Amino acid sequence: MKSMTGYGRGQSVHNGAKFTVELNSVNRKQSDVVVNLPRELAELEPRVRDTINAEVTRGRLNVVIAFHAGAAAPQDLALDRSLAKTYLRAMRDLQKELGVGGEITIETILRAPGVLRTPEEQASPETAWLPVEAALKGALAELMKMKEAEGRHLAKDLEKRIKFVRDSVKKVHKLVPGVMKRYRQTLQERIKRAGIELPIDDERLVKEVVVFADKSDITEELTRLDSHFDQFAAHLKKSDAVGRTLEFMCQEIAREFNTMGSKANDIEIAQLVIACKAEMEKVREQIQNIE
Repeated sequence: MKSMTGYGRGQSVHNGAKFTVELNSVNRKQSDVVVNLPRELAELEPRVRDTINAEVTRGRLNVVIAFHAGAAAPQDLALDRSLAKTYLRAMRDLQKELGVGGEITIETILRAPGVLRTPEEQASPETAWLPVEAALKGALAELMKMKEAEGRHLAKDLEKRIKFVRDSVKKVHKLVPGVMKRYRQTLQERIKRAGIELPIDDERLVKEVVVFADKSDITEELTRLDSHFDQFAAHLKKSDAVGRTLEFMCQEIAREFNTMGSKANDIEIAQLVIACKAEMEKVREQIQNIE
């Protein structure tokens, strides 16, 4: 089991250039990958997403990829002479049109976008993919390690909470047989106080008790809860993404408790059900952190 939060960083070096990838994951019900790439490597975004989606299925993941070529030697700089001449002609035409003077220096031309490109600006997506992929996989490995460590912590907390609920349900199991017996005694006392004499095996009395027993029977709900708890515990031990499954199971468990609360007709059982529902709400909130 893995949490949705974590951080990972990876880097690789290729031909003197350093590629760095940082991953930061936070909670979100669906998968949402936000990729920040240098403009020159924008074509790599689909590959980056595919690599991440193979490992991460849930949460918002911010991806920052940086490329540093280090100090550039003169021979590493690319000068677009044609573009520089185009800028110069445009600047001179603008001077004539506006009727203004001023010196157009080489520094002004070189600062124009695209005229002088650094190694970063010359980076090719195809040659950059292998080092980017290596850095990305390193960051993913670190991210998954952190998510798994946090997942183990969450699993222990959930196991403790589910144990509390299971223990409470066991108490309900023990109380069930006495519910009908107490109702029968209460009914007999009411009849007696009303001055009506009825034998214990009177058909009307028996029928009333049977109807009550049928309406207040929670045996099926208790059986389904035991099954849900077994499945819940089994999923907590899995290493893959189980967040959505656990969310669904919480809904099913809550449904059983709601039914029990409306059928039980017993104050002790009602109090146990309320405690269980409160604890399951904490379980549901905690599951929001699980991938």
